[in-house]
Amino acid sequence: MTVEALAIADVKLITPPRFRDPRGFFSETWNQGRFAEAGIPGPFIQDNHAVSNGFGVLRGLHCQVGPNAQGKLVRCVKGAIYDVAVDARFGSPTFGHYVGATISAENWTQIWVPVGFLHAYCTLTEETEVIYKVTGAYDKAAERGVIWNDPDIGIDWPVSPETVILSEKDKVLPRLKDLPSLFHA
Repeated sequence: MTVEALAIADVKLITPPRFRDPRGFFSETWNQGRFAEAGIPGPFIQDNHAVSNGFGVLRGLHCQVGPNAQGKLVRCVKGAIYDVAVDARFGSPTFGHYVGATISAENWTQIWVPVGFLHAYCTLTEETEVIYKVTGAYDKAAERGVIWNDPDIGIDWPVSPETVILSEKDKVLPRLKDLPSLFHA
């Protein structure tokens, strides 16, 4: 397994090995001991599976606050996504900054998005499936979000505002500067 810290070091790219033979491949995508050694602690308590139809489906920027704040280990098992983590830890030197990476079934990478970050992804293929583990239970009351195109964050999305596909909820999220502190560094 290879682990690469991104420009915001708490966010990591993980590439598990694939063992191939004529039948296909086998890959260990989660191992508690190995991931803990790499700084990805868990424990994970829930798996989520999202299917998106169409290029440019954008889900996010989302997080949960309080006791059910979530760290997320995200992988794409069909198609490809551009995945983004935004530092929402007030007082952090990288507060409001983002890192992004292409995660795909082909490159077999995963991204670790720790508690304290907003998370989003945009599909890069017509049919996309994303599976992610989370460290906190879903809690509707703890949901928070920031508009996908917040100019203060300046994410360079691979989709134009005219063609992006958003949920109604994600179209009306506030800017980061208009929210109370979500997390503290």
